[in-house]
Amino acid sequence: MPTTTGDARRHAPAALRNRAAILAVLARHLPPRGSVLEVASGTGEHVAHFAAALPGLVFQPSDPDAAARTSIDAWARQAGLPNLRPALALDAAATWPPGLHAAVLCINMIHIAPWAATLGLMRGAAGVLPPGGVLMLYGPYRREGRHTAPSNAEFDRDLRARDPAWGVRDLEAVAAAASAQGFGPPVVEPMPANNLSLVFRRLPLIHRDTAPADAP
Repeated sequence: MPTTTGDARRHAPAALRNRAAILAVLARHLPPRGSVLEVASGTGEHVAHFAAALPGLVFQPSDPDAAARTSIDAWARQAGLPNLRPALALDAAATWPPGLHAAVLCINMIHIAPWAATLGLMRGAAGVLPPGGVLMLYGPYRREGRHTAPSNAEFDRDLRARDPAWGVRDLEAVAAAASAQGFGPPVVEPMPANNLSLVFRRLPLIHRDTAPADAP
């Protein structure tokens, strides 16, 4: 759970542990210039770290929770970076603000949200990304119906006990949902602590498969 830092900034211990590994994936897959929309920015620690390390990109954080947006903006003020914008109110499952971005980033959201949020994420990302635009997800996933580690299985049980609509998702179901919105198959990057990064690219119209995605 996030803690406070003595001011409006929240702190999530996992952000400090995984930010370098996630940044390395971003550096490999993001273009050198353009706008990056982060969905469900949480505390704001990740986006402040990424904006400092990738000054050629403009980062647009967002979160549906007002307290989270306050924390995000507090981290942004502390960082004082010209390429880090104020947080937007954005619910992944609802209508997204208009705009065009080079990439969409979503870290540790889809397992702590209903499946409708994943479908909304794919639909929303498809609406703001051009052909070749990048959608990057990070978190735990099952592969071929199985957890990748006992710790992930225990985490999944805990999530579903807290809310039956939550849970570690099947990578194949997430990829199918992305494909239904015009994304190609993901590049799958193993990450520390039994997590994965999934990097999708938006396909040109002639290559898109618009078949509906199955539920997880």
